[in-house]
Amino acid sequence: MKNIGPVLVLALCLASPAFAQNATAPAPTNQEATLRDMRAAAERGDAHAQYNLGVMYDNGQGVAQDDAQALAWYRKAADQGYALAQNDLGVMYKNGQGIARDDAQAVAWFRKAADQGEALAQYNLGLMYKDGRGVAQDYTQAITWYRKAADQGYALAQNNLGLMYKSGSGVAQDDTQAVAWFRKAADQGRAIARYNLGLMYEDGRGVARDDAQAVAWYRKAAEQGHALAQNNLGVMSKDGRGLTQDDVQAVAWFREAANQGEAVGQYNLGLMYKDGRGVAQDYTPAITWYRKAADQGMLLPKTIWV
Repeated sequence: MKNIGPVLVLALCLASPAFAQNATAPAPTNQEATLRDMRAAAERGDAHAQYNLGVMYDNGQGVAQDDAQALAWYRKAADQGYALAQNDLGVMYKNGQGIARDDAQAVAWFRKAADQGEALAQYNLGLMYKDGRGVAQDYTQAITWYRKAADQGYALAQNNLGLMYKSGSGVAQDDTQAVAWFRKAADQGRAIARYNLGLMYEDGRGVARDDAQAVAWYRKAAEQGHALAQNNLGVMSKDGRGLTQDDVQAVAWFREAANQGEAVGQYNLGLMYKDGRGVAQDYTPAITWYRKAADQGMLLPKTIWV
């Protein structure tokens, strides 16, 4: 009988981003003076200053990080109709930061900001509809809000709109449209969209199959630290698809992904150690990396005897 070993795993899941928050504090020039002036303006009722003060507490910039204070200042600005504060207050409710988690309140605040045309909030409201958090799950509504944000050039919404077209959720399945939206986000530098576009080129979905283009987009995402793209670039290097076959480079990319905790990268790195490809054969690190992947619940292929 012949032992057929397992094959390398290509990560095939499309990536979807987390919630967006516009927590960008003012540039730290003379920070003490800035904070003093900002606090004075905030206490006079200036919504912009209230929001910025909330951001500083949220980030711990110039002040000790304090979710409760961030929440308090976001609320003051939000109550005055300041859209970014309404969005960030929604994020605090959604995450349970400084207050008990409350998805219904998160949706309410996202909607207030979204109705004012704030792209971050439109995207976040779309996510809530997609996941059925604080509202009944409704892919059609998710698409509506993603599109509003995407049409304003918001890259995360463009990526997620691509996902909806790719899966046919809330819209007729259309790989060509999926590719178009992934490309819009990828061209803005979003790693997850670059990874997703690479997958579409590798699979020949919505575009002619093109391993070189897949490699090019995986590389862009991998160089931004996207773990699944690093793993997939390792697989392409190992197989010599779209670039020169190179086991040493494959190991390097698997290691990048594995060190970020990505289970498929850990498994693939274990395989390379087991087979002595790109590294000296060594069963001890092979076991170590297999175990890390297995501890994350990854089901490793069983040996097949024929």
